Amino acid sequence: MATIATVILGAGMGTRMKSSKPKVMHEIAGRPMVSHLLGTVRDMQAEKNIVVVAPGMQDVRDEVAPAEIAIQEEARGTGHAVAAALPNLEGFEGDVLVLYGDTPLITRETLDKMIAKRRENGKNAVVVLGFEPDDPAEYGRLVTAADGSLDAIVEFAEASDDIKAIGLCNSGVMAIDGEHIADLINAVDNKNAKGEYYLTDIVEIARTKGLLAQVVTGSEEELLGINNRMQLADAEKIAQTRWREDAMREGATLIDPDSVFFSHDTKLGRDVVVEPNVFFGLGVTVGDNVRIKANSHLEGTTIGENTQVGPFARLRPGADLGADVKVGNFVEVKKASLEDGAKVSHLSYIGDARVGKNANIGAGTITCNYDGYDKFKTDIGEGAFVGSNTSLVAPVTIGDGAIVGAGSTVTRNVDSDALMVERADEVQKQGWAARFRKLKARIKK
Repeated sequence: MATIATVILGAGMGTRMKSSKPKVMHEIAGRPMVSHLLGTVRDMQAEKNIVVVAPGMQDVRDEVAPAEIAIQEEARGTGHAVAAALPNLEGFEGDVLVLYGDTPLITRETLDKMIAKRRENGKNAVVVLGFEPDDPAEYGRLVTAADGSLDAIVEFAEASDDIKAIGLCNSGVMAIDGEHIADLINAVDNKNAKGEYYLTDIVEIARTKGLLAQVVTGSEEELLGINNRMQLADAEKIAQTRWREDAMREGATLIDPDSVFFSHDTKLGRDVVVEPNVFFGLGVTVGDNVRIKANSHLEGTTIGENTQVGPFARLRPGADLGADVKVGNFVEVKKASLEDGAKVSHLSYIGDARVGKNANIGAGTITCNYDGYDKFKTDIGEGAFVGSNTSLVAPVTIGDGAIVGAGSTVTRNVDSDALMVERADEVQKQGWAARFRKLKARIKK
């Protein structure tokens, strides 16, 4: 079985991003764009993935591990960048996909089409991915022969007016026969207007060697190259639309899809309902028959089936909700487990805690988990009831079935099935308020 290798060009610093980090490290839905691309090619079970970086890009190297790294010592064009990866491809005779770390939206289906086309004929040394944008702008043009094969790729700077009138444009993405890639790349020179080594020259080089080049087309949307923050925002919109549609196809209801934002790893079960203005950060898994009410923010969270969250809830990393749980409006949960049937209905903070099965937490309850230096845990037992406006000063345990009276500040453990009430004695001073008002009135005169 023929194998696949990928060469991902990621050496660009992206000066138009106005950023201190490499372009390919900018994120879409919480994931660097180069990792989106790597995720796609890893699904293809490529034998090896090679990422070409500039010297000093340690953050890119760390992000793409365990992919192989090739160093492009200086920026001298795309052909020069691929040449940097040739030592990594020594002896490889499968198909080589040349991809771009700043073009992360390309689909597996399109790459499969390119590989299939390359293997269609033993003489197909190069397959180029083309597209037909609404505005061809300054893209290189694909010049095809009468039989549909590719004659040449002409860079815009080198193109005549007739060539510029061609609507079929070059994305830069290629599939190259590994048996020929070294010969083709090594034959590229820099005798052009920019003095660079153009990868695109290999099409004409292949034809002079009696080999063929072919074209496969993709959509303009998936071939969006990201060079500035506006294009990064455009890519985010495209990715979000894909994930929203996937979620609905898989059985989730999004009442207002355009107002729901996913991370790349969000997982929704069937018959989940997501109301408007919900944001899913990294690491969220939602079980079946869950309702996420409007204006909620979730990250690092697992939610069991038949649970209800929100509106205006915040679930922070480490929140683990069981089945049939209710987390209501203006409730924040952090690094805490809420077991099956637990309820925290409104205006509460539950952090570094366990809330036992069927326990009920009243409005305004907080777990005081931080003493200014360390975090401590609160453990609330099964079936316990904690009254409104209660402060649980950790470390503290509320036993199974215990009841804590409203307004209490709890600093010691409460036994199972016990009632705990902590309040100062009420004091009423008859007529005091009227006398106070009269005193103030005299002072103002």
